Amino acid sequence: MRTLVITEYGAPLVEIEAPDPEPGPGEIAVRVDAAGICRSDVHYRAGTRPVRSLPLVPGHEVAGTVAAVGTGVEQPGVGDRVCLHYLVTCGVCAQCRRGAEQFCEVGEMIGLDRQGGYAETIVVPARNAHPIPDGVETGIAAVMMCSTATSLHALRRGRIGPASRVAIFGTGGLGMSAVRIARILGAGEVYAVDINPVKLEMAAGLGAKPLEAETAVAALRADGGVDVALELVGSPEVMRAAVDSLAPSGRAVAVGLTHREMSLNPYRDLVTREAEIIGSADHLASEIDELLAWAGAGTLDLDGVITRRIALDPHAVNAALDGLEAFGDDVRVVIEA
Repeated sequence: MRTLVITEYGAPLVEIEAPDPEPGPGEIAVRVDAAGICRSDVHYRAGTRPVRSLPLVPGHEVAGTVAAVGTGVEQPGVGDRVCLHYLVTCGVCAQCRRGAEQFCEVGEMIGLDRQGGYAETIVVPARNAHPIPDGVETGIAAVMMCSTATSLHALRRGRIGPASRVAIFGTGGLGMSAVRIARILGAGEVYAVDINPVKLEMAAGLGAKPLEAETAVAALRADGGVDVALELVGSPEVMRAAVDSLAPSGRAVAVGLTHREMSLNPYRDLVTREAEIIGSADHLASEIDELLAWAGAGTLDLDGVITRRIALDPHAVNAALDGLEAFGDDVRVVIEA
């Protein structure tokens, strides 16, 4: 089968022919029909977030059709459309038992710790497959596996409630999903903050109030601040802005990937406002089921999130990654078979 592979940090992905994977007991082989290109993949390619080992097939937003099943698998069946939870966990360790599967003691992430979806076929445990409801497009289901699910988890971590004022810093794939989900969860005013006017215009079309990054903090503070601020970029400067935008008792949720440090004055920034800074890591399988139910019922409409569709081609995929790295206009680019 054809795969696109990170062979060395800082270098373009290359196409490599690999053996067709066979599912073992409890596993399924999925023909990849759609794989989203996420900013995390930019970090993996660059080595700013080192992976477990190279070479690696990236891609953790994956959906497709079951091509084969291993022994002991009753569901899903061959021919079923499925999307894949990217966290492969044991289900029995202390972290899994307490409902924190993203901290599984032996957990692996598709496209980071094990081979991902920039390929024609992928093998995963059958329990990682979630059936795609009728009427939900396969590409949209793929994007939901990270962009949408991670946004839902982050908003829940921020304890969003009815009439909450929410600022979303970064309106890429996660940010556009966050705008929609914040509305579903009952948010009042939703602000979208970005440096890219094209993305701000898209967010405004979804009902968010667009704010230029340079003037966002001043505008938000003049309006009383926000209850929840999501940082989806992976930048200490943007996280600093998220904290500065908070109202009293507000919560800033860190989601983006960065290894750079942020300066903080605990008294000024936290104590005097009873503000909180909260980390949000990945999401839960149960949240995927919730999102798919919303999408199947028409409550969650993700039309427009996919701004471009490309083939499994190294030139096209590397160009898409380059665009993400440069904070271009695309929200989500999806590789389709």
